[in-house]
Amino acid sequence: MKVAIVCDWLTGIGGAERVVLELHKLYPEAPIYTSQYDPSKIDWFLDADVRTSSLQHLPKRLKKFFPLLRAWTFSRLDLSDYDLVLSSSGAEAKGVKTGKNTLHISYCHSPTHYYWIRRDEYLKKPGFPFGLNWLARIGLKLLSESLKRWDYQAAKRPDIMIANSTHTQAMIKRYYRRDSTVIHPPVDIDRFKIHGAVPQRHGFVAAGRQTTYKRIDLAVQACTDLKVPLVVIGRGPDHKRLEKLAGRNVTFLTHVNDSDIVKHFQTAVGFIFPGLDDFGIVAVEALAAGTPVIAYEKGGVLDYVTPGKTGLFFKKQTVESLSAALELATTKSFNNEHIAEHATQFSTAVFTRTMKAFIKDSLAHKTQQP
Repeated sequence: MKVAIVCDWLTGIGGAERVVLELHKLYPEAPIYTSQYDPSKIDWFLDADVRTSSLQHLPKRLKKFFPLLRAWTFSRLDLSDYDLVLSSSGAEAKGVKTGKNTLHISYCHSPTHYYWIRRDEYLKKPGFPFGLNWLARIGLKLLSESLKRWDYQAAKRPDIMIANSTHTQAMIKRYYRRDSTVIHPPVDIDRFKIHGAVPQRHGFVAAGRQTTYKRIDLAVQACTDLKVPLVVIGRGPDHKRLEKLAGRNVTFLTHVNDSDIVKHFQTAVGFIFPGLDDFGIVAVEALAAGTPVIAYEKGGVLDYVTPGKTGLFFKKQTVESLSAALELATTKSFNNEHIAEHATQFSTAVFTRTMKAFIKDSLAHKTQQP
């Protein structure tokens, strides 16, 4: 059986790349087609047959212009000679061409954000270099409807769609008018497990790329107002703004090694997850460390946060609503071992086993079709 793997890009480490890695382990001989690959940023695929597009040679500073080019590139990538195509996509990779004898299974991380879910945010802050945001806004407004139509049609190309959460499943139904099956992404649970003595817990932790929609500002302001310790791990375009909002009780760590991240997760009273995320692997990593998650009550967290058992929800994205949840978290006694055990259902082993069975059943069903 000829198998191909397709993904939007391989230029950093995230949920989509973790899925590609596990698919690569399932089918190590399968080539990986992608728009760009930067082995200096992600070295998981040094043993793989990675096949990049012509976009590989364009300067990185022009990457904001790539959605249109990716749409053009992937829509012309013909994989009809393959029996099975597995795409891991939250953007344009799902739009590849396949033949009538090919089974294309697309693992969808989200309907493309900049066409659908966060279109207004991208229009407000396009993030283009050289002071070209004004030009970018004009271009986005002129092209957005045609790109949305392309994306909608591209989402019709896969034979089967998988969603990474029930939230994403609902978004696929809403924007693409397609049914999908939920298979949660792989999380390295073992990395965050506590071995040996149970650590003393104190303060809160938040982690992730510091962008506006992640709403880490809520965590910073709430902990500043409550005067409780908070460790913020990561960096991003919002970093300086967050520093201005922070009191002395907030510590920013922009360069943290893997072992230190684990330590901070294992010793926190709670992990604050104030944004709306399609799934939120980092929050599940906190659960694996036995740490309850205090999260905004929308998005992927609904699949793994059970109020009072594995964490708490706050209903509004306001400092007041989050502060009330944090105060409750400091008075509540959580079973840390139960929280860590709950996280095991999202392990890499479970993902691999589930995907393997799903692919097998899907192939069998296709062969039975007239």
